[in-house]
Amino acid sequence: MSVTGSKRLLSVVAFAVFSLLAGSAQAQTRAETLRYVTGATVNTLDPNIPGSTREAFAVSLSTYDRLVSFGRKQLNGKWVFDLDTITGELAESFDVSPDGLKLTFHLRKDAKFQDGTPVSAEDVKWSLDRAVTAPVLGKAQLLTGSMTSPDQFKVVDPLTFEVTLPKPDKLALPNLATVYPIIINAKVAKEHATADDPWATAWLKEHTAGSGAYRIDMFKPGEQVIMTRNDTWNRGTTDKSASFKRIIVQSVPEPATRANLVERGDADIVIDLQASDVQSLEAKGKLKVISTPQYNAVTFVSMNNLIPPFDNVNVRRAVAFALPYDDMFKAALFGRGAPLFGATWADGRPASGAYPIPQPVKLDLEKARDYLKAAGLPDGFSTTFSFNVGQASTAEPMAALIKESLAKIGIKVDIQKLPDAQMSTQINEKKLPFFTEGIVAWLPSTDYFYRNFYTGNQRWNYSSIDNPELVAIAQEARFEPDKAKYEEDGRKLNAIHFNEIPQIPLWQPNQDAVMAPSIEGYTYQFHRQVDYRDLSRK
Repeated sequence: MSVTGSKRLLSVVAFAVFSLLAGSAQAQTRAETLRYVTGATVNTLDPNIPGSTREAFAVSLSTYDRLVSFGRKQLNGKWVFDLDTITGELAESFDVSPDGLKLTFHLRKDAKFQDGTPVSAEDVKWSLDRAVTAPVLGKAQLLTGSMTSPDQFKVVDPLTFEVTLPKPDKLALPNLATVYPIIINAKVAKEHATADDPWATAWLKEHTAGSGAYRIDMFKPGEQVIMTRNDTWNRGTTDKSASFKRIIVQSVPEPATRANLVERGDADIVIDLQASDVQSLEAKGKLKVISTPQYNAVTFVSMNNLIPPFDNVNVRRAVAFALPYDDMFKAALFGRGAPLFGATWADGRPASGAYPIPQPVKLDLEKARDYLKAAGLPDGFSTTFSFNVGQASTAEPMAALIKESLAKIGIKVDIQKLPDAQMSTQINEKKLPFFTEGIVAWLPSTDYFYRNFYTGNQRWNYSSIDNPELVAIAQEARFEPDKAKYEEDGRKLNAIHFNEIPQIPLWQPNQDAVMAPSIEGYTYQFHRQVDYRDLSRK
C-alpha cells in the first residue's frame, strides 16, 4: 500500500470509530471507552467453532465466564498468566479429593447470566456436556485434561458441581480455565437448538448467552465488535465490575495504519505491530510498550522426519549447525524475544526439565559439513523451505539467511511463500520437507508440549517424529505427582529431542503490547490476546 493509501485508510478507520462513538445515544466518554485495533478478525462469538480466531477467543473471555481462571505472576518483571495458580470465576471455591479423582465446585450464589437468570449447576453440566460431545474445539482440548464424557459431570445440587477423573491429572483444573469450557445459559441455548443442531452451535456463533463482564452491542464478523459493560458482573480480581464501560474491537489489516492509530491516540492498545514499528514507537517514548517473551510459544524450523533426506538424523544435525542464528534473530525480530540457541549443557545434560529451553546449537559450518559427510551427502542436496505468507514480515528475512547459509555447505534451497490455506493443507498432509512455523501450548507444562507436538500421526506433530521412548516418557510424566521425578522426566524428553533434533527451536518472540500511557493492568495471557477485563485507565 502506498503512503497515500495508508493515510486514507487511517482517516477512514478513525472516522468510523469516532462516528460510532458520537452517533450512539448510549455513547460513553473517551475515558470510559477502550479502543483496540488488530490485523486479524473476530469471526465468531463462540470460541468452540472450528476456525475461531484468537481475537474471537479474547471476546469470549469477556462475554462468558468459566468455572475457574488462571492467576498471574511476575516473569522478568512483567505480568503473565500463572498455570500453577487457579482461582475461582463462577466457582466461589473448589475442592480436590485426596486421591485427585474428584473436583468439586461450589458456585457463587450471586452469579447471574446477562438476562438476570441465576447460574446453576445444571447450566454448568449442559455446557461441559456440550464441550465434550458436540463437534467443537473444546472436545480435543478437554481430552488433554482427562475429560471426555458427560458421565464425568454431575450436578450435586443447584450450586454444587462435580467432575470425576479416571486418573489424577494435573491439567484437569487448568483446562477448565481455557477459552473453550464456557458456561452457557442452557435455557436460552436450548430455545435455539434444532434436531440437526442440538447444541445450538449455529445460533451461538452469532449470539451470546453468557454471564461475562461484557455484553455484545454490535457484531460485524470480520470487521468490528462493540461490547458494553455488564454492571452486575463482579468476578474481577477486586470483586468489581470491569473498568471500561465500552470496548471497541476494530479490524485494521494494514500494520502501519495500526501503528499510526495508536500513536495518534485514535486507538488505546494494539499487540500485533511489526517489530520495526514497535521499535520506532518505543524510541519516541510517547507510548507505553510492554514486551513479554511468549513463554508458552516457540518459533522453530521443522524438518519432516519421514521425507528423505531429513529422515537421516545427521542431515537434521547438519542443518542445525548451519543456521545463522544471531543474524536471523536480528533480521526477523530485531532481537525482540528470547533466543533458544547458543546454550551450553554441562556434560551434554539438558539444563532443566522445562520446555522449551535454549539448545546447545550455534553456527558452526565445519561441524555441519562433518554431519553431512556422516549422512553420506558430502556434496549436499536440494530442497524447499516454506513459510506462511501471513508471517512474511519475520519469515522472509529468516528464509533468505537460511538459504544463503545452507548454500555454504552444499544444500540448495528454493524458498516457497505459501498462502495460509495451502500451507495448512500441506502441513496436514505432511508434504512439506522443510519449513518454519510456531507452536503454542495454552498449558505450558513439559509433558503437554511433548504429547501434543511430538507424538502421534496428527497435524500438530509437525516433524512426524515417531520415537517410542519419547512417547512412553511423555505419557508417564503426564500423571507423575512427584515434582523431582517429573523434572527428571522432562530432562529425558529434552535429551531425546536434542539427540533426534526433529525441529530446531529458534526463539520465543515477544508479544509487544503498545498502548496509551494511561492504560493499566496489561497481563500476557495464555491465548496471546488482551484480556479486556484486566485493563483500566488511570
